[in-house]
Amino acid sequence: MWICLDWGGCPQRFNRIIGYWGGGQQAELEKRLSYAVNAAGESPSTHPQYSASQNPNGAFWGMACLRPTEGEGAGPDAWIRVDEQTLIMGREPFGRVPLYWMQMDQVIWFASHLSLLLPIVDGIEISLPAVYGYSCFSYVPTPLTPVAGIFTISTGVEQTWTFHNGAIAAPQWQRSLEWQESPQPLEDEPTAIDQLQTLLKNSIQGQIADLNQGPVGIFLSGGLDSSIVAALLVQAGVKVRAYTLDFGSAGIPEHPYAQAIADFLKIPLVRVKATPRRIRQALIPTAQALDLPFGDGVTVPLFLLGQTASQEVKVIFNGEGGDQLFAGWTNKPLIAASIYQTEHPSERDFTQQYLRTFHRLWGYESQIFQPEVYAQVKQWLPQDWLKDALDPAFGRSLLHRLRRANLMLKGAQNIHPRATRLGLAHGLEVRSPFCDLPLAQWAFRIPGELYLRGSCEKYILKRAVEPWLPPEIVWRPKRGMGVPLTSWCFDELWHELGRWLNPKYLQQEGIWQPDLVTRIVLGKLGTIQGRRIGESLWLLLMWQAWRSAVLKEPGPHFSWHPLFSLPSWLGRLYLQFHRNTESW
Repeated sequence: MWICLDWGGCPQRFNRIIGYWGGGQQAELEKRLSYAVNAAGESPSTHPQYSASQNPNGAFWGMACLRPTEGEGAGPDAWIRVDEQTLIMGREPFGRVPLYWMQMDQVIWFASHLSLLLPIVDGIEISLPAVYGYSCFSYVPTPLTPVAGIFTISTGVEQTWTFHNGAIAAPQWQRSLEWQESPQPLEDEPTAIDQLQTLLKNSIQGQIADLNQGPVGIFLSGGLDSSIVAALLVQAGVKVRAYTLDFGSAGIPEHPYAQAIADFLKIPLVRVKATPRRIRQALIPTAQALDLPFGDGVTVPLFLLGQTASQEVKVIFNGEGGDQLFAGWTNKPLIAASIYQTEHPSERDFTQQYLRTFHRLWGYESQIFQPEVYAQVKQWLPQDWLKDALDPAFGRSLLHRLRRANLMLKGAQNIHPRATRLGLAHGLEVRSPFCDLPLAQWAFRIPGELYLRGSCEKYILKRAVEPWLPPEIVWRPKRGMGVPLTSWCFDELWHELGRWLNPKYLQQEGIWQPDLVTRIVLGKLGTIQGRRIGESLWLLLMWQAWRSAVLKEPGPHFSWHPLFSLPSWLGRLYLQFHRNTESW
């Protein structure tokens, strides 16, 4: 997880930087830079800074490189190259490390963290398109950020600015890599299995080449992907300590499967309790660590997992990326929908089908946003944020098209950047062996029938790893992490809803309808029921926590509300009574 900075042929590695490039009053820019560094809790006198003087025809630049990165790596996750004529910023295609920029007059400011740029902004304004995107996906779609005027470099893209005659031209960009189906598919199953086994082993070897003799950690869910990584690490002779989440009696327990794998591989397993009390305590630290709002319920539990692991290891492995790479999510409903639409093809209908797979608040715009916001939201189509990823030009088969979309959207814009940020918060180097370019490019050579065999998803991956893992793990049906959000919200987090999402606070904020949370818990927001109630409430809760942690807005005080002021048990009785009354 590192950013390569290259100025004047002097490349260096860092994971926390801020700088500027362009023309203006250099003294004023240096002053702003020092202010931003101090606001981040860093001392500019103790960290290397680099700057170049302006010549008559070129730009000048300054940087504060706050966190050097140790160790070796196969390549940078992001890069910045500067000289007096050009600024180039780019990111690798898996999206592990974000990179932000904004333009003020004839100066481009750039940083590794959104929060580093906030002290420089003259009046922070929330980006309404970003809020809308967040409500649809649970993450803010690139190149937007939640702050108007600040953008992020899209994954797999290199963006270039040029400076001429004292002015910065509009940026040009090009994609460094396209995920696309190979015109020469590998259809022989035994050959594919053999090659996949070799690629998986090579990926692990590349990830461990710079390790010392100390132990490394693995986030072990008991699912297929993390189990594969654990098995390959053990095969490679690495000392491994495993960490798994324990939600207690709530939700669907996964730790027994993680324990079975740990026993099979003969590695120690630490169970990290994710109790509502610990979740409540880690809410703000998690939002601060993420830097951007991420609305998935797994974020705070993963923060706790990293917190525990960091006490024993410095490098943590995970199985993230396996589902996107090997079509592990439930693609069958989308495939069925596509077949149904064959006689009356509609690209818009298919895009909407994919949009529904996020299971968020898309389709409820008039019911969730205040009227002034909704009037603006109506002009934006969330399908536009999906268009590039779902471009049929890069895949003849539907499954490859879905894999491309999952890599570019759910992986690169959500799963991988949040994993990196949560690791960095605890000083952990996060390594994801499925984010391996040769492996990913090879995966686009495999025909769809080797990914989805009947009702069995990830078929080719399961066949390849059969010799390494117990069959009950390899062939166990896919099941997502059972974070018991709805149970928590109706019990231990009940008063947190009343504090963070009370109508008075939402009314003042000016985005969400004041009674939105009440309607969600009463089951009156469309078809949102069961686990989706908790997911929707958590989405809103993490947005409010992000505003408090990153924008430094004062958190709300508890405001009396006839529902959320009740004890949680009495609130549940009221809800049950209300539902029974409705059914009459």
